[in-house]
Amino acid sequence: MKILDVLKKESILVDLKSNDKMGIIEELATPLARIADVNHKELVRVLMDREQLGSTGIGDGIGIPHGKLKNIESLALGFGLSRKGVDFESMDGRPVYIFFLLITPENSTGLHLKLLARISRILKNDGFRKKLLNATNSDEIFNIIQEEDEEF
Repeated sequence: MKILDVLKKESILVDLKSNDKMGIIEELATPLARIADVNHKELVRVLMDREQLGSTGIGDGIGIPHGKLKNIESLALGFGLSRKGVDFESMDGRPVYIFFLLITPENSTGLHLKLLARISRILKNDGFRKKLLNATNSDEIFNIIQEEDEEF
C-alpha cells in the first residue's frame, strides 16, 4: 500500500497554527473528519486517548498521531506542517514540524501497522524531510510524497 492510496490533497495542511498537541490534533482532524464522515470531537478524543498511552512524536521533528474508529469504512490519512514546531512530547524532546495523522477502522490492524511502518520508513530520509519542510503548498507536498512513495 502506498501513502498516496489514502492521502487526499484536501487533507494536507501546509501551515498548522496551533502551539500545542491538542490544537495540532484538532487541526489535523478537521479535514479527516469530513473526508471519513466521522464526528470531529470523537476523532479528537480517540487520538488524544492514544496519546495518553505514549506520545506519537517519534523524533527527528516527526509526529504520527493515529487511532482506530468503529464507524469508518477505510483508512484515512492527513498531513500537516508546523512552521514553528510544536512540543509534542516527542521521544527526543525536540519540537515536531512534520505530521501524518492516520485513522483506521478498528478491525484493520494489519493495514494500520503496514501504513505506519511505510510512513516511518519514508521519513527516515533526511532529504525527503527537508523537501517537505520547504514546501509551500499542498500540491508541492503531494508531489514530494508521490516521488518518494514510488521509490519504496
